[in-house]
Amino acid sequence: MKILMVCLGNICRSPLAHGILQHMVLDKGLGWIVDSAGTGDWHVGHAPDHRSIAVAKRNGVDISGQRAQHFTEILFEDYDLILVMDRQNYKDVIGLARNREQKDKVHLFLKDDVVPDPYFDDMLFDPVYKMVEKRCKELLLELS
Repeated sequence: MKILMVCLGNICRSPLAHGILQHMVLDKGLGWIVDSAGTGDWHVGHAPDHRSIAVAKRNGVDISGQRAQHFTEILFEDYDLILVMDRQNYKDVIGLARNREQKDKVHLFLKDDVVPDPYFDDMLFDPVYKMVEKRCKELLLELS
Protein backbone atom coordinates (compact mmCIF):
# COMPACT_ATOMS: atom_id res chain seq x y z
CA MET A 1 0.00 0.00 0.00
CA LYS A 2 1.36 3.39 -1.01
CA ILE A 3 -0.43 6.43 0.42
CA LEU A 4 0.18 10.10 -0.35
CA MET A 5 -1.14 12.90 1.87
CA VAL A 6 -1.69 16.25 0.14
CA CYS A 7 -2.30 19.79 1.38
CA LEU A 8 -1.51 23.25 0.03
CA GLY A 9 2.15 23.83 0.89
CA ASN A 10 3.19 20.45 2.34
CA ILE A 11 4.43 22.06 5.56
CA CYS A 12 1.52 21.80 8.05
CA ARG A 13 -1.32 19.32 7.53
CA SER A 14 0.04 16.74 5.11
CA PRO A 15 3.36 16.33 6.96
CA LEU A 16 1.37 15.65 10.14
CA ALA A 17 -0.81 13.07 8.38
CA HIS A 18 2.27 11.57 6.72
CA GLY A 19 4.19 11.35 9.99
CA ILE A 20 1.34 10.09 12.15
CA LEU A 21 0.26 7.36 9.73
CA GLN A 22 3.85 6.36 9.03
CA HIS A 23 4.48 6.08 12.79
CA MET A 24 1.41 3.86 13.17
CA VAL A 25 2.34 1.73 10.15
CA LEU A 26 5.83 1.14 11.55
CA ASP A 27 4.39 0.25 14.97
CA LYS A 28 2.16 -2.37 13.30
CA GLY A 29 5.00 -3.73 11.18
CA LEU A 30 3.16 -3.00 7.94
CA GLY A 31 5.18 -2.53 4.79
CA TRP A 32 3.26 0.50 3.61
CA ILE A 33 4.83 3.57 2.10
CA VAL A 34 3.46 6.90 3.31
CA ASP A 35 4.52 10.26 1.91
CA SER A 36 3.18 13.78 1.42
CA ALA A 37 3.12 16.60 -1.11
CA GLY A 38 1.66 20.04 -1.65
CA THR A 39 -0.38 21.47 -4.48
CA GLY A 40 1.78 24.62 -4.32
CA ASP A 41 5.51 24.57 -5.02
CA TRP A 42 6.82 27.45 -2.90
CA HIS A 43 8.05 25.25 0.01
CA VAL A 44 9.73 22.49 -2.03
CA GLY A 45 12.73 21.15 -0.15
CA HIS A 46 11.77 22.83 3.13
CA ALA A 47 11.16 21.06 6.43
CA PRO A 48 7.65 21.11 7.88
CA ASP A 49 6.48 24.24 9.69
CA HIS A 50 8.16 24.45 13.12
CA ARG A 51 4.71 24.34 14.78
CA SER A 52 3.86 21.06 13.04
CA ILE A 53 7.22 19.64 14.08
CA ALA A 54 6.58 20.75 17.67
CA VAL A 55 3.05 19.35 17.99
CA ALA A 56 4.14 16.06 16.44
CA LYS A 57 7.13 15.85 18.79
CA ARG A 58 4.91 16.50 21.83
CA ASN A 59 2.90 13.47 20.70
CA GLY A 60 5.88 11.19 20.11
CA VAL A 61 6.12 11.55 16.32
CA ASP A 62 9.20 12.91 14.56
CA ILE A 63 8.48 14.68 11.27
CA SER A 64 11.59 16.88 11.27
CA GLY A 65 13.29 14.86 8.53
CA GLN A 66 10.49 15.35 6.00
CA ARG A 67 10.97 17.74 3.08
CA ALA A 68 8.19 19.34 1.08
CA GLN A 69 7.55 18.20 -2.46
CA HIS A 70 5.22 19.50 -5.15
CA PHE A 71 2.32 17.34 -6.29
CA THR A 72 2.65 16.65 -10.01
CA GLU A 73 0.77 14.27 -12.28
CA ILE A 74 3.62 11.75 -12.15
CA LEU A 75 2.71 10.99 -8.52
CA PHE A 76 -0.54 9.36 -9.64
CA GLU A 77 1.58 6.47 -10.90
CA ASP A 78 3.47 6.10 -7.62
CA TYR A 79 0.57 5.87 -5.15
CA ASP A 80 -2.47 3.66 -4.58
CA LEU A 81 -4.35 6.23 -2.49
CA ILE A 82 -4.10 10.03 -2.51
CA LEU A 83 -5.72 11.73 0.48
CA VAL A 84 -6.25 15.49 0.32
CA MET A 85 -6.87 17.80 3.27
CA ASP A 86 -9.53 20.11 1.80
CA ARG A 87 -11.80 20.67 -1.18
CA GLN A 88 -9.44 23.05 -2.97
CA ASN A 89 -6.67 20.45 -2.70
CA TYR A 90 -9.13 17.92 -4.13
CA LYS A 91 -9.99 20.20 -7.05
CA ASP A 92 -6.31 20.90 -7.75
CA VAL A 93 -5.27 17.24 -7.66
CA ILE A 94 -8.25 16.00 -9.68
CA GLY A 95 -7.46 18.71 -12.23
CA LEU A 96 -4.15 16.98 -12.94
CA ALA A 97 -5.66 13.50 -13.34
CA ARG A 98 -5.58 12.16 -16.88
CA ASN A 99 -8.08 9.33 -16.52
CA ARG A 100 -10.73 7.73 -14.32
CA GLU A 101 -8.22 5.40 -12.65
CA GLN A 102 -6.18 8.37 -11.42
CA LYS A 103 -9.27 10.27 -10.28
CA ASP A 104 -10.48 7.22 -8.34
CA LYS A 105 -7.31 7.31 -6.22
CA VAL A 106 -8.12 10.78 -4.83
CA HIS A 107 -10.27 11.21 -1.71
CA LEU A 108 -10.78 13.73 1.04
CA PHE A 109 -8.72 12.69 4.07
CA LEU A 110 -11.75 13.18 6.34
CA LYS A 111 -14.27 11.67 3.89
CA ASP A 112 -16.98 14.36 4.18
CA ASP A 113 -15.11 17.18 5.89
CA VAL A 114 -11.89 19.17 5.64
CA VAL A 115 -8.83 19.51 7.84
CA PRO A 116 -8.53 23.21 8.67
CA ASP A 117 -5.25 24.85 7.69
CA PRO A 118 -3.51 25.91 10.93
CA TYR A 119 -0.87 28.03 9.18
CA PHE A 120 -2.36 31.39 10.20
CA ASP A 121 -3.59 30.33 13.65
CA ASP A 122 -1.18 28.86 16.19
CA MET A 123 -4.11 27.64 18.28
CA LEU A 124 -5.19 25.21 15.54
CA PHE A 125 -2.11 22.99 15.56
CA ASP A 126 -3.14 20.86 18.56
CA PRO A 127 -6.76 20.35 17.39
CA VAL A 128 -5.55 19.57 13.86
CA TYR A 129 -3.09 17.03 15.25
CA LYS A 130 -5.85 15.28 17.21
CA MET A 131 -8.18 15.32 14.18
CA VAL A 132 -5.50 13.85 11.92
CA GLU A 133 -4.45 11.26 14.50
CA LYS A 134 -8.04 10.06 14.92
CA ARG A 135 -8.46 9.67 11.15
CA CYS A 136 -5.12 7.88 10.81
CA LYS A 137 -6.27 5.32 13.38
CA GLU A 138 -9.45 4.81 11.34
CA LEU A 139 -7.45 4.48 8.10
CA LEU A 140 -5.22 1.85 9.64
CA LEU A 141 -8.29 -0.23 10.55
CA GLU A 142 -10.01 0.36 7.20
CA LEU A 143 -7.02 -0.48 5.03
CA SER A 144 -5.34 -3.32 6.90
